[in-house]
Amino acid sequence: MTQLAGRVLRLGVFGGAFDPPHRMHRVLVEAALDQLQLDRLLVVPTGQAWHKSRPLSDAAHRLAMAHLAFEDLPALRIDTREIERAGPSYTIDTLRELQDEFPDATLFLIIGGDQARALSSWHEWQQVVSLATIAVAQRVPAQVTGTRDLPPADQRQRFVQLQLPACNTSATDIRQRASRGQSIVPLVSESVARYIVLHRLYQTT
Repeated sequence: MTQLAGRVLRLGVFGGAFDPPHRMHRVLVEAALDQLQLDRLLVVPTGQAWHKSRPLSDAAHRLAMAHLAFEDLPALRIDTREIERAGPSYTIDTLRELQDEFPDATLFLIIGGDQARALSSWHEWQQVVSLATIAVAQRVPAQVTGTRDLPPADQRQRFVQLQLPACNTSATDIRQRASRGQSIVPLVSESVARYIVLHRLYQTT
């Protein structure tokens, strides 16, 4: 269904490694659902991350943690297409598939400020911008002032901002804390923390 009671479906897409999914991911998806008035939000764990130098945790673990982190949000779905797709995970491929599945929907791609600044390095980034409105998550105080770090002026009408509370939560820091046996709650949910301990994720020995 691409229409709801006579109006166009507003469909959000939030991709990432989710290695692990942490509290700022949760804050971001809640902000997107509210501020963009989304009917549905797809959380899309990366399959093969072309832009990351480190190997990701096994996709089955990242998928399981994503379910634990977000499963209580009724408008949210965990989408496995990038995990199931062979080869590098390119956002443009996901957007094209969703356009085919929901031809009349309005697509919103949700990204962080760092991703926005690197957007011009993405595979077929101009097509990404043409297919979806880019919702850039900005922490308060904003890490990016206005649109000066975003793509050229003729593309900026395709961007909106999501306002988030200031927070320095980092997946890298969480993995390091977990590797040292330190507590990672409330940086991640209790259920995700239990999963990490149970499966000994991020342990170096």
